[in-house]
Amino acid sequence: MPSPSFAPSAERVPESRIRALADVAFGMEDVLFLQFGESTLPTPPYVVDAVNRAAQEGWTFYSPNQGLPSLRDAIVDLIARLHGVEIGASEIQVTSGGVQALNLAIKCVVDPGDEVLVLSPNWPNGSAMVEMFGGRAVEVPMARVGQRFTPDVEAMERALSPRTRMLLYASPSNPLGWTATVAEQQMLLDFTRQNGLWLLTDEVYERIYYGGQGAVESVQGQAGSGQIAPSILKLCSREDAVIVVNSFSKTYRMTGWRLGWMVCRADFVQKAAQLNEFIVSHAPTMIQRGGEAAIAHGEDDIAAMVEEFQERRDLCAGMLRTVPGVNLPDPEGAFYLFPRIDGIDDSFGFALDLLRKRQVAVAPGSAFGNGGEGSIRICYAPDMDVLKPAMERICDFIQTYHS
Repeated sequence: MPSPSFAPSAERVPESRIRALADVAFGMEDVLFLQFGESTLPTPPYVVDAVNRAAQEGWTFYSPNQGLPSLRDAIVDLIARLHGVEIGASEIQVTSGGVQALNLAIKCVVDPGDEVLVLSPNWPNGSAMVEMFGGRAVEVPMARVGQRFTPDVEAMERALSPRTRMLLYASPSNPLGWTATVAEQQMLLDFTRQNGLWLLTDEVYERIYYGGQGAVESVQGQAGSGQIAPSILKLCSREDAVIVVNSFSKTYRMTGWRLGWMVCRADFVQKAAQLNEFIVSHAPTMIQRGGEAAIAHGEDDIAAMVEEFQERRDLCAGMLRTVPGVNLPDPEGAFYLFPRIDGIDDSFGFALDLLRKRQVAVAPGSAFGNGGEGSIRICYAPDMDVLKPAMERICDFIQTYHS
């Protein structure tokens, strides 16, 4: 009797190269972990207290599929304060993390056989989701101009086909640290308008921004809360086919809580809320109350966190730039470095050697698409007592590797 098989769409989804390397690391001792995108800073106590209080007060029942009205109103106010953009609660969909927001957005647009252009290198989950739904993720490598990446319009045009439905990119970028300038955002918006495409933007790292060639914005009315990356919400109209994904995970140190949101025009959000019933129904109700507390009380903690990350970024980047054969793009946001290492054409093999010989785990560049081969991704969110010895081992290993 023949054995049932997996769905072809499931078979097409590759194993995470980050997770494959991590599985090796978990079986070793005394490893310094720089391969995951997560801060070691704990969730702020006012969030924990709000969730505990909500559970005790009975916020343990179903919420609307779209999310609690009070949380959606808080997100509306947040967007107005950060970006000066007025939207309505009908344009907000609360989700169980940024991953689920991406998943839901792609599900609303992509059918089997459809294609999605993905600016590469990029976090692999978006491409994997497209493949899970029977679509095809078409990588479009970013161009290098000096020490900076930029979208390649000609490459995007060559990648178009009659089945293209969407363009996906992240800013600030995981893994690059690249942050789209206002001019680059306008170019991407114009491209999708002209070609009748949806534009899906991952802005999860918008608050972890150090300034760059883009328009530097300060958070209005919040002393000491630092800068914010430009958002495409300031450029698009309320009728544009633009979906912006965000999350509480990085900004508010709530990775394990699984809470995010998306912004899009009201008809799209209405459809997303309808589909959400058949995926997770809604984000956990008491955790949504925690999200409200994060928005209400988080600004001072965000400023302090970004200041710490910038100190860590400068330390790690400074050490790498002393090593011959390392080309490091300027990281403008997020908490990653993505150095290209001369002579490396198998970044997974290089990362595996680094792990086995120096007990440091990094992510191979190939995990982020073909445009990432020859590079590694280093997360500099961990504490300094981990970063300093890890970077010393990495720099020494690269020099030994080349000798």
